[in-house]
Amino acid sequence: MAEKYGAENCIVLIGGSEAESSELAAETVTAGDPTFAGPLAGVPLGLKVYHAVEPEFKESVDEDVYDDQIGMMEMVLEVDDIVEAVSTIRNEHTQF
Repeated sequence: MAEKYGAENCIVLIGGSEAESSELAAETVTAGDPTFAGPLAGVPLGLKVYHAVEPEFKESVDEDVYDDQIGMMEMVLEVDDIVEAVSTIRNEHTQF
């Protein structure tokens, strides 16, 4: 998608249930796969990445749809930890 539409026109939305897995996914699509195990090893796409529980995403979708699809998960997830992990990676590695 980044090659077809341009990385500056792509946003990645992730939904990992833990800060660590969300951070790994965010780093993979921004700085490249840090485990060097996948096809994005050493490929810094610099894509903008958000987690589904981040305020920027939450504010951009219909409130009823968000509550129906994600709202219950907010009660069991460590939202603050996830938001901090993903936003830190985004701020450090996003190029667009």
